[in-house]
Amino acid sequence: MNSQVGNPESFGRVAVFMGGDSAEREVSLKSGAAALEALKRKGIDAFGLDLRFNKKHGAGSICQQLGAENFDIAFIALHGRGGEDGVIQGVLEALEIPYSGCKVAASAIGMDKLRTKLLWSGAGLPTPAFELIKAAEILVEDKQLLEQLLDKTVASLDFPVMVKPAHEGSSIGMNKADDKASLLDALNAAAQYDKEILVEKWIVGKEYTGAVLAGEALPLIRLETPREFYDFQAKYITDDTIYHCPCGLDKALENQYQELILDAFECVGAEGWGRVDFMCDEQGQPWLIEINTVPGLTDHSLVPMAARNYGIEFDELIVQILNTAITHGT
Repeated sequence: MNSQVGNPESFGRVAVFMGGDSAEREVSLKSGAAALEALKRKGIDAFGLDLRFNKKHGAGSICQQLGAENFDIAFIALHGRGGEDGVIQGVLEALEIPYSGCKVAASAIGMDKLRTKLLWSGAGLPTPAFELIKAAEILVEDKQLLEQLLDKTVASLDFPVMVKPAHEGSSIGMNKADDKASLLDALNAAAQYDKEILVEKWIVGKEYTGAVLAGEALPLIRLETPREFYDFQAKYITDDTIYHCPCGLDKALENQYQELILDAFECVGAEGWGRVDFMCDEQGQPWLIEINTVPGLTDHSLVPMAARNYGIEFDELIVQILNTAITHGT
């Protein structure tokens, strides 16, 4: 792993993409601001660019924003739709501008929890059983059809279950359901964010996350929260989440889980940097939950924490992520 900054001028002018219009906009602004300041401290010519994607700002707004700026490399700190799902990656490839992180296909798959799980399952990698529900199915006026849908889901997975939008990050729209009434509430909450909803078997056990940087798995982090799961509040708001890094596993077992992380990462075609979350049940069986191709870079974020434990401070981490635009870019 390259741990040297080298000549800051070799990067040229760097645009740090942040903001956007997804449900993760505020987190992205914080990630982008942190990355921007780190690049500046390293003497790199960098500036921030808040990209807007939705129809309110016009279909050509992204191209207009990019065309108005003169830069050589894009550092992507955009979370959620538009920035993490292959959209901005495709624009940059069309413009032949190198960018950090995963390419188009891996970004699109990684943002899609359903297709990610299908790929993992097809490759023989462990991921919790699930049911897919379309938002339209829970909005029907026929209460009998709705009841049948809930019964089918319960029969397949049993309670408790995790309900999540298929295309959101930062645990947005996610809720645990312990009975049919709370399942319907959770489905309605998720339907506010997505047309596709995953109902996933609840795994009882410890929660871990594994960061990947330039082809290497960083030290694992075990997450401990007093909340029912590691939700948006636990990730970004409250200070009662405990992060164990080192994670407490013996080295051989941690290495085994790190290999699983790398397999899961490569299975979706991911490269450069990212993070894979998994649960480990009471029998010691790991279960892959999801992949993040543009993880957070805030003061609560996990990749910087793992990198620090590995001996890479935040500013150097940001430069190494920027390096992926050269080694894995267009």
